[in-house]
Amino acid sequence: MVSRLRHFFYLAAGLVTVFILHTIVVKRSDFSASQQSTRPSTEATPGSAHIPGWPHAGQSGISSSNSSAVSTPEGRVRAALVALVRNSELEGMRSTIRQVDDRFNRNYGYPYIFLNDEDFTEEFMKQVRAVTNAPVYFGKLPKEHWGLSPYVTEDKVREALERNKDRYLYGGSYSYRLMCRFQSGFVYKHPLLQNLDYYWRIEPDVEYYCDIPYDPFKYMQDNNLMYGYTISPLEAAPTVETLWETTRHWMLENPQFIPDQGFMSWVVDEKAEYTYCHFWSNFEIVNLSFYRSEAYQSYFDHLDRAGGFFYERWGDAPVHSMAAAILLKKEQIHWFEDIGYHHPGYSHCPQDSGMRSR
Repeated sequence: MVSRLRHFFYLAAGLVTVFILHTIVVKRSDFSASQQSTRPSTEATPGSAHIPGWPHAGQSGISSSNSSAVSTPEGRVRAALVALVRNSELEGMRSTIRQVDDRFNRNYGYPYIFLNDEDFTEEFMKQVRAVTNAPVYFGKLPKEHWGLSPYVTEDKVREALERNKDRYLYGGSYSYRLMCRFQSGFVYKHPLLQNLDYYWRIEPDVEYYCDIPYDPFKYMQDNNLMYGYTISPLEAAPTVETLWETTRHWMLENPQFIPDQGFMSWVVDEKAEYTYCHFWSNFEIVNLSFYRSEAYQSYFDHLDRAGGFFYERWGDAPVHSMAAAILLKKEQIHWFEDIGYHHPGYSHCPQDSGMRSR
């Protein structure tokens, strides 16, 4: 009986996957971006032991240092530029602010939000304020947003870090996994973002090659767009070994969330195998109603329970991309081809001569 049930499950899973793939109207090539350079599961039960210095979600002493939601200039979209940044990344963050202000924000004055799992130093806040006239907000992460998931055990996490430390970039990094989990399922829940409809993620030490003579937030709003990106590389396969299988299980359990016409062929090929394509989320402009939706939250919770953020190294980029491919339609996604952008590892430079001349 067990073998028959198992056979039925995989047969059903295959049929659902094929059905979804046959409803797709967009090809992966529609989402290819101009790129340069290269860049290097079973459900777990909550653990009881505690690694010294490793805060459990909901159990550490971390709290928000600013619970007041951000307001935006009158007449502007309710939006902000948001960065998760360390005190040690001050100069890289100042450089990014100068880039963003010079190319775009000096004409619009959208607020900046800086988040940290530790208190920002007075020096950091002073030096950041010194390089922009835009409103600036600083926030500390609530304790439930930063820490070990309650669905993984610390012994298994230790084993995973040791096993993967030489397999791929950040393979042995615990803090990197905390960051990926936070960006995947908590950044949009921070109190400072509660009044916002859109956010633009920024990071230290990035470059913007071209002037942006319009408001991308307004463009997103006017065109009913949900997700905007500029670079779309491949994810390192060993970091997401069970992401697609875990996602497929969620899809089978939640067909009510799947639109009739998505663009899953960008992340899943004709053989229903993961392509590893993803939007590089260090640059993303997002309608936050997408992340706040019941469907996205259900998907994130399913991934969190599976443990892959810690036992593997599921990044927020493949998670966001998989969710967009499943839950959004092609016309809700936008490639900001005209925004020239560099993050260490990859660059995008517009090919259109008019765009390149900005």
